[in-house]
Amino acid sequence: MTTDTDTNTHTNTGTDTDTDTDTDTPTVRTEERDGIFVITIDRPEARNAIDGATARALAAAVDRLESRDDLRVGIISGADGVFSAGMDLKAFAAGDTPIVEGRGFAGITRAQIKTPLIAAVEGYALGGGTEMALACDMIVAARNATFGQTEVHYGIVPPEGGMVRLPERIPRNIALELLLTGEPLPAERAERFGLVNYLTEPGQALKRALELATSIAHNAPLAVAAVKRVVDERRAFSDRDAFVEQDRIVAPVLASHDAQEGAHAFAERRPPHWQGR
Repeated sequence: MTTDTDTNTHTNTGTDTDTDTDTDTPTVRTEERDGIFVITIDRPEARNAIDGATARALAAAVDRLESRDDLRVGIISGADGVFSAGMDLKAFAAGDTPIVEGRGFAGITRAQIKTPLIAAVEGYALGGGTEMALACDMIVAARNATFGQTEVHYGIVPPEGGMVRLPERIPRNIALELLLTGEPLPAERAERFGLVNYLTEPGQALKRALELATSIAHNAPLAVAAVKRVVDERRAFSDRDAFVEQDRIVAPVLASHDAQEGAHAFAERRPPHWQGR
């Protein structure tokens, strides 16, 4: 892998998107699309491998997503038909780490992210690239996409989610096969095991991810946030404790203005007008 040399600028020519220059860097682009925040890794000359600067830029972009109430869903994608080849090994060998303190690889894998996040995967998502996708809540992948935790080939292990999340997302025996052999996982096989929500034709993953994100963004924000929080925190509790914690989280949602608005909108056969309160 090479180090980053891309200094191209990008302009948005569409009428339905807004380039967010506050978080754009030479290797990470962002766009706002009707409440959806698209984060694109843009290091095509390095197959979108993650160096330190890119990791910090991704962390800043996620912070932007989390700080904005009007941004309801995030999407992470890669430029030029590749999601990410993982860690930039040349940069790492030179002492440049893609780990952000307290947030893990690419500033994402160990971060506590409240906003729903979708990975739009084209081409390779290897090593840390797979771990970034696993850190997202949902994955949309092109049929030519390839996942893989190849670390055992190099005498190391995948510590940024591969060993922790992969056995939770697919059958344990299949996860162990992939982790212990380091063999690639084609997207079509990943979809059969439930790792991938939707398969698309090559070049269409972001489009389908945007459709999925739109269907989420149209829903009541308090309800969406509560669902994600309960599901994320479920693993920390027994069944009995999980219901107690769930009830604590959802009580304000059920008592909210939006809950009343949803019922009234249904009865009046009109679209709801969410206020997030």
